[in-house]
Amino acid sequence: MIRKIILLILAVASLIMLTACGQNDYNDLEAFIQSSGEGLHGRVDPLPEVKHYESFAYNAFDLSNPFAPRKNDQVQSVANGIQPDLARRKEVLESYPLESLAMVGSLQQNDIIYALIKSPEGTLYRVKIGNHLGQNFGRISQISESEVKLLEIVQDGVNEWVERTSALMLKN
Repeated sequence: MIRKIILLILAVASLIMLTACGQNDYNDLEAFIQSSGEGLHGRVDPLPEVKHYESFAYNAFDLSNPFAPRKNDQVQSVANGIQPDLARRKEVLESYPLESLAMVGSLQQNDIIYALIKSPEGTLYRVKIGNHLGQNFGRISQISESEVKLLEIVQDGVNEWVERTSALMLKN
């Protein structure tokens, strides 16, 4: 008899559990799923309009080559008479751009003022008035304790040589 009661209690408990599982309490979830798709319609942007190709004829063959030197090895005399001495043997510091050189000091010996110039490799050179620096045919015209003044010869836009002054300041 106790066995029948226990089986009856188990049967009733099973029915209660099955009834609890069978309840549909997902109304809010189903409403969210149905409302989340509202207003979403697939839209693809139209393709851009194809532009007509316009051909271009390159007619710059008559212009000078920007990669060729401006003048031949023989510098032609110009109206102002300024031109570099290309026959002169180049000095060591003429192989460096002026921006890469640094004045690190000056000294005086037997009434001659020298400037100490440091190359990009870290080598120190002693130069005086008349020596050359930089790649623009720069000749030292004046040396003071704080700067070296140069007179450079460069080509202007019409392939004429002109002089300009530059300075190399003392680097702290």
